[in-house]
Amino acid sequence: MKLNRLAPLAAAVAAGALALTACGSDSNNDSGTSTVAGTTDAAGGVKCGGKGELRASGSSAQKNAMDQWVNDFQAACPDVTVNYQATGSGAGIQTFLQGSTGFAGSDSVLKPAEVEQSKKVCEGGQAINIPMLGGPIAVGYHVEGVDSLVLDADTLAKIFDGKITNWDDEAIQKLNPDASLPGTKIQPVSRSDESGTTDNFTQYLAAAAPDAWTHEPGKKWPVAGGQSADGSSGVSAQVKQTNGAISYFELSYATSNDIPTVRIDTGAEAPVEATSANASNAIAAAKVTGTGHDLAMKLDYATKADKAYPITLITYQITCDKGNKSDTLPAVKSFLGYTASDKGQSVLPGLGYAPLPAEIAGKVRTTVASLS
Repeated sequence: MKLNRLAPLAAAVAAGALALTACGSDSNNDSGTSTVAGTTDAAGGVKCGGKGELRASGSSAQKNAMDQWVNDFQAACPDVTVNYQATGSGAGIQTFLQGSTGFAGSDSVLKPAEVEQSKKVCEGGQAINIPMLGGPIAVGYHVEGVDSLVLDADTLAKIFDGKITNWDDEAIQKLNPDASLPGTKIQPVSRSDESGTTDNFTQYLAAAAPDAWTHEPGKKWPVAGGQSADGSSGVSAQVKQTNGAISYFELSYATSNDIPTVRIDTGAEAPVEATSANASNAIAAAKVTGTGHDLAMKLDYATKADKAYPITLITYQITCDKGNKSDTLPAVKSFLGYTASDKGQSVLPGLGYAPLPAEIAGKVRTTVASLS
């Protein structure tokens, strides 16, 4: 596919008054599932399709959005129970590749080996990356007496690599000349599970601070020692209760736990705050690198554009383009069709996420409708 420059996210979402249609299906087959599940109606909602339980797992970054989506979808489509487990991106992909779930949530795209492995599960097809939301990875901290903090990529890299160990370090003080920084020991907290959030955060460090961060990016945290916890909920809880702690997690976890977040000095006109709008500015400059129905995207983690928050992720739903299980396919198309609809996307800003750009949202709906 030719690389595409994405439209600004401000055009992504229609008016919030759009209504999800009441549950109903057309052209039912003998199993009672809809053959048109996943197609959008004029109001931006989705027709219901399928029956029974739809199992999925993966990204904890999207859990707060998924909880809202599941509640709204099931209120309109009570014949389907969506069971999403926030096990982390790595575990979610592996469960999907074992054929145990209808789709997986992941904050990073599939590796070539995973695509190849998926052909054993996707009869006649393969797994594809379907972007569904974006958002900032906040760097949350707990330092008593410090309510505002600016850090840059180089300093963050040295903090998380154990090279800067106290909060009154000269490098931190230089970025915060008016702050009264204590000599408290820095307690970096990383993810203990394989995580797409870790993958995105380490990609940012490698791109924006290549001299200070020499580790390979990936889902597994590369630095030995230090504190760790499972999932975004685990690391944010650890920061909340530990003076001197710092970690990385989605903005919604910082907001819900009342955890202050770092503003990032990118070299832009002013340090950039972790907000949905600033993440949208970064995602709007992303490029589509997938081919066919695969919509993998590439972010510029080293951006210096004004008001573009650099530590941003895109969360994908992973499923088969062809060869999906016939008993869950209608529900998969119906549910993912809803999450990509105007109504589904409109709930994201209020939860601390960034909706898809209009151009990509349209491509996602086309891809979801084509699943077979």
